[in-house]
Amino acid sequence: MYRDRKQANQLPVDDPARQRIIALARRHFFAYGFRGVTMDDLAKELGMSKKTLYTHFSGKAALIGAALLDKSREIEKDLDRITSDCASDFLAALYQLLSCMQLHLEEFRPPFLRDVQRESPEMFKLVEERREDLIHRYFGKLLDEGRKSGMIREDIQAGLLLEIFLGAIQAIVNPKKLAELGLTPKEGFSAIITVILEGVITETGRSNL
Repeated sequence: MYRDRKQANQLPVDDPARQRIIALARRHFFAYGFRGVTMDDLAKELGMSKKTLYTHFSGKAALIGAALLDKSREIEKDLDRITSDCASDFLAALYQLLSCMQLHLEEFRPPFLRDVQRESPEMFKLVEERREDLIHRYFGKLLDEGRKSGMIREDIQAGLLLEIFLGAIQAIVNPKKLAELGLTPKEGFSAIITVILEGVITETGRSNL
């Protein structure tokens, strides 16, 4: 899988045919899982030969990796935009960042999570690593600013709060635990947000909601 991800990174991201393939793969894999979607199915819907499809991707694993990478880039682009637009408004930035993460999680449906759990746990490991990086990068500084502005309780270190937030996400928003609890990724993430924010936002912060 690492080799496939490396290959996906080396291909031109703006190639129209490649982007069309990835867009379709994302819709099918994330909604219906990857066990039931074949390269033949994708080639037929794209109106291209399977040989042409394989000139862009060596196989299904490479295409899944490219779809996940494309999703990650999309999330990062949205988080960058929110951080820039709400640079001077902590609460607006916090809630828009959280809403953005929730919205993106909706794309991952139960069949995809089921297939990841059963067939490719190492793939979800890559997703977790990328998610951890994004949370540290975008929420770390924001939470520290929230404490300084009086919106986040001063008795809880921003670094500790970040690790609690990340730990809860890693423990709950994963295929096995979501299946056990009967939750979608969005529902699990929403519950974590509610519990954590109600515990750390000050009265001043709540009055500004």
